[in-house]
Amino acid sequence: MIRVVLADDQALVRGGFRALLDARDDIEVVGEAADGHEALALAGRLLPDVILMDIRMPGLDGLEATRRIAADPHLAAVRIVILTTFELDEYLFDALRFGASGFLVKDTEPADLVSAVRVVAAGDSLLSPRLTRRLIAEFAARAKQPEPARQLDVLTERERQVMALVAGGLSNEEIAGRLVMSPATARTHVSRAMTKLGARDRTQLAVFAYETGLVRPGWNP
Repeated sequence: MIRVVLADDQALVRGGFRALLDARDDIEVVGEAADGHEALALAGRLLPDVILMDIRMPGLDGLEATRRIAADPHLAAVRIVILTTFELDEYLFDALRFGASGFLVKDTEPADLVSAVRVVAAGDSLLSPRLTRRLIAEFAARAKQPEPARQLDVLTERERQVMALVAGGLSNEEIAGRLVMSPATARTHVSRAMTKLGARDRTQLAVFAYETGLVRPGWNP
């Protein structure tokens, strides 16, 4: 059973999402929060598989709640999906950088909402690789030019190549074909890069690639 917490300051939104999710045999809404403080408390107490987190809430907003949850080792298994009204919300890049697994616009189709919860609960990033790349590049292009990052020194040359291709939107199978290796080997390199850099998932690994200057906005693999 996938256990979900809903965090949104609008009771109507929470009620609609609860009705959709509770109707599925494999999903259960175990808690609701009206602000970031409540979301943080519920995360610690209930250890849900997924939190659907509104990015704009009074008091502690969804961005800061996401940062605190993602930074807590006790909550490492909790996956966060950001809920937003706008597809290119100015805070989305920070949310992904802090550790969110993806985002959904609030008017998403019911089937897509259910699918998103299942995908994220399984440990995958919600955003399609190419949409992730477009989103990250959009915001990275507005930021200052990154300085060379010493944190990448922990990676092998092959891990850097794989990380760059992840940021370019390639799947493990596509990376394997590009670098002439098996998909299992590509998956291992991705996993090792994530572990060394402390990335929660592929989305955050792609964010690091842009932030550290490993790849630049507009680059195509």
